[in-house]
Amino acid sequence: MSAPSELKSVLDALSEPSILIDTDYRILAANGAYQRVFGDPSGMLGRTCHEVSHRYDRPCDQCGESCPRQTALKTGEPARVLHLHHTPRGEEYVDVELVPIRDGDGRVVYFVEMMKFLHEVGDGPQAFGMVGRSPAFNRMLELINRAAPSQTPVLLLGESGTGKELAAQALHSLSPRRGRPFVPVDCSGLTESLFESELFGYEKGAFTGAGQRKIGLVEAAEGGTLFLDEVGDIPLALQVKLLRLLETGTYRRVGGVETLRADFRLVAATHRGLGQMVEEGGFRRDLYYRISAFPVPLPALRERREDLPLLVEALLARLAPERPVRLSKAAMDRLLAYAFPGNVRELRNFLERALLLADGDTIEPRHLPEDLAPGLPAPAQAGRPGEVVPLDEAQRRYVRWALEQVGGDKKALAARLGISERTLYRKLA
Repeated sequence: MSAPSELKSVLDALSEPSILIDTDYRILAANGAYQRVFGDPSGMLGRTCHEVSHRYDRPCDQCGESCPRQTALKTGEPARVLHLHHTPRGEEYVDVELVPIRDGDGRVVYFVEMMKFLHEVGDGPQAFGMVGRSPAFNRMLELINRAAPSQTPVLLLGESGTGKELAAQALHSLSPRRGRPFVPVDCSGLTESLFESELFGYEKGAFTGAGQRKIGLVEAAEGGTLFLDEVGDIPLALQVKLLRLLETGTYRRVGGVETLRADFRLVAATHRGLGQMVEEGGFRRDLYYRISAFPVPLPALRERREDLPLLVEALLARLAPERPVRLSKAAMDRLLAYAFPGNVRELRNFLERALLLADGDTIEPRHLPEDLAPGLPAPAQAGRPGEVVPLDEAQRRYVRWALEQVGGDKKALAARLGISERTLYRKLA
């Protein structure tokens, strides 16, 4: 089937690389912007989009990825998704928007696929050490990409070591404020006496030792992004000061009388359950609603184990750029069986230690910590050899086994699994 001439004209009018696809996933035409990025498109015409973009022999949704075609076909509305595409420059993250085209009877007969490369919007996720291709990682990155162009406050949720500051930097880089400062604030290190002076600055003579005016971190973030890390650690008495700043958009330096206007995009992060803290009275409800307009969960490393080899490769290249170091299969298998309660930060520590212990270019199991207990049950613990059980039963056996490993401490296990205690009790039932 050839593309109608009027649709080819529509494609050529688009500034983004775009292709026309029929309902059988076949590529019918490409515009000039696409040709400038990918070269002569004649070799791909008639081939499927999933074959060209992903090297798949089946549609994306049958290979573990979300497919915007399914959503667009079902709703009749445009659909967006973040995908990892093969390009002449290698694999790149692409924001794909699919627009359904209807015939005179209202049936969807074509799709226009428009592509926007993340590296063209700002620095790509790899620039900040964010490495992965698992569904959990891609979903997190898609949410960041969705939120980045707006001014909506973003709340990053994840365990310690999952890379919340890296995610905040990527969000800033993909935003219209990327040319302005990115200012991180470690809220867990701010005492009551330091909170106002660090955030708002102070005037000369405001207190003993204030020999000159100092601008605060809010002022330093002018026009850019203010990243409040571990916002759940801010004492209750100080939360009202932060709330006032966010609601009025104004502040005064300590010891000053001039009202200053704040201009920043807020990104907050926490490893704590703020919703539960609100119910328990440990976090202000009004502040919680103010900062959690767009929550982005960051997956724990155990939730994206397929990314482990990529992470190991990237970390080794960063830690030992002059050494072509690799992990033996036995060492990699040992890491794959570990639960990583400390997430990527813990993985980095393991690799730093192994690099010091390994004299050659191969890291073996003996170079890893001796107490590297597996985080997954062995096959004999999951069931009899060769036994296939329903997924719910396998999960139930694993949770019971994991509970034994933490001495029956349900609260500790829930924290390590990244779920609430209520959910844990339900899985144990």
